[in-house]
Amino acid sequence: MSTTPIGSYKFSQKLHPLSLLAQLTSRRATGCLRVFLESFSWSIYLEDGKLTYASYSDKLFERFDSHLERLSQQFSTLNRATLMQVRAIFEPNGESQSIQQADYQAICWLVERDYITPPQAVVLIDEIAKEVLESFLTLKEGSYEFSSVSPLDELPKFCRLDLRLLVEHCQKQLRNQHNHQLSVSQRETKQTVPTSIQVPQTQTKLGRELPRQTNYERSDQSNNNSYQQSSNKKIYTVACIDDSPTVLNSIKQFLDENTFSVVMISDPVKALMQILRSKPDIILLDVEMPNLDGYELCSLLRRHSAFKNTPIIMVTGRTGFIDRAKAKLVRSSGYLTKPFTQSDLLKMVFKHIV
Repeated sequence: MSTTPIGSYKFSQKLHPLSLLAQLTSRRATGCLRVFLESFSWSIYLEDGKLTYASYSDKLFERFDSHLERLSQQFSTLNRATLMQVRAIFEPNGESQSIQQADYQAICWLVERDYITPPQAVVLIDEIAKEVLESFLTLKEGSYEFSSVSPLDELPKFCRLDLRLLVEHCQKQLRNQHNHQLSVSQRETKQTVPTSIQVPQTQTKLGRELPRQTNYERSDQSNNNSYQQSSNKKIYTVACIDDSPTVLNSIKQFLDENTFSVVMISDPVKALMQILRSKPDIILLDVEMPNLDGYELCSLLRRHSAFKNTPIIMVTGRTGFIDRAKAKLVRSSGYLTKPFTQSDLLKMVFKHIV
């Protein structure tokens, strides 16, 4: 089985789901990303950087059945008997649990027998994908592999969904959930405070903004001294120019906010003015952008007296000799190939700013 350079990992490691998806999307990858955590796995199927299906192994057919049950209110051809038949045929049992695409085969079966139409299958796949990605984005560790050979290759394809839009939707949902949980927690905390005790307003504000960090209110003088010392550390300004907000957010996550101030620029045409204002210590520049590509922008920056010596790193999935030669011609300082890890990024950045 052939694999992409993203690698195949059999051991658990720190995971950055958002960055992983951003790199696959920017590379327009085709294949299957599988992520493993203990006894659970996530499978995300891509075609030219677009999502064709997504699946999560935990309670696979319980969740699949609930989606069909909910959508049966819209699909008149679906009834309870059909839902039971689908589960009886495709629900993994015994050794068949290793068949990762059983739920997708069930969708193909429903379409083939006219229980649902192809457009209705797209609605179902979209709902399933949102649920799978929402759980995937919360992962902090795991192992993963990406294969250019997908189990769905021989099956019908119903859609190619925009992965960036799906991720943005899931991020919004997760933020709403977090805000709701925070609101509930604050109400419970407020109820436990005796009415005879008045909490200082500054402490109340801190509790709202940093509910898990109120221990800082009791920090001693030595901690205050440590904070003052750390505040004197140099903060490096990093300008990231990329037309993908997802990629920009991923790079920002990779760079520790205690060491780096990240300026995210999504419009290459307006980049020069924004960079002039921020005066970065280093510039990360995506090669493939609309209207003005990275090589042209790098050349423009080098012509400006303020950026003659500023490190400019070209960030791209292109690895050919001609591409590297172009980077040298426009006097870029380095070449960071996608997909890159947090370690790759930090090594490149510190190489040029320290």
